[in-house]
Amino acid sequence: MTSLPPFRGRATMTGRTAMKPGPTLALLAALAFLAPLTATLPAAAQRDIDPAGEYASCMTLVHRDPDAAFESAMAWRDFGGGAPARHCVALALLALGQSAEAATRLEALAQEITDDARPLRAELFGQAGLAWLEAGQAERADAVLSAAVKLDPDNPELWIDRAQALAARGAYRDAIDDLSRAIELAPERADAHAFRASAYRFVDSLDRAAADIERALTLAPRDPVALLERGNIRRLAGDAAGARSDWVQVLAEAPDTPPADAARANLERLDVKVE
Repeated sequence: MTSLPPFRGRATMTGRTAMKPGPTLALLAALAFLAPLTATLPAAAQRDIDPAGEYASCMTLVHRDPDAAFESAMAWRDFGGGAPARHCVALALLALGQSAEAATRLEALAQEITDDARPLRAELFGQAGLAWLEAGQAERADAVLSAAVKLDPDNPELWIDRAQALAARGAYRDAIDDLSRAIELAPERADAHAFRASAYRFVDSLDRAAADIERALTLAPRDPVALLERGNIRRLAGDAAGARSDWVQVLAEAPDTPPADAARANLERLDVKVE
């Protein structure tokens, strides 16, 4: 459709793969998820420690000091911490950049959870899938996230996550289908609209991309990922001034983030004069 060099900005589809440890097993939801996880704890261990408190402390430590979280979780596991301790070990490894090892552990943990806890199994498969994606194994991520979607098909987060894996494989039309399902389930999700806009851009459907990105920015006017994507779309549509404005705003809103890095590179390329 265009002879313009491809601008950076693919992070609008893949930026979510840099998953922070435990993004969906938030501390406030820890008790709900711990019910099936703690079923494997030895009775003596349950008497000696507070599993919920230990798990919450471990999750907090993962964010603050993943090395310390790993050591603490390993000690807890050896003491009989069971699945909650192993989950914290996996997330600490993920925070330490050992994505493939974390993914393997998360996937194994998900496989051990009974079908009575399908949403929890789906959650763990979802985390494993994002970890595989961060490890650069998009096909494995797709397979694991497909298992998650099958277990919990009404969870829009899982459809969005699988779309990331599909996009990483270059399957943009399939990613659009997944994102459309996520939007059906959660029409107010700005990120789903922004990601679908990016996927539409990659299949040269700029009109649909523009419509989706405007919806995303209506829902989240200052979102740096959506602003980055609108700049990409505007540049391809020939609106260099509009693209520049969006990318400059990304730098103002979120200067030390992956979207800002992409926006900065785009601005530099925009300023290159072609002889």
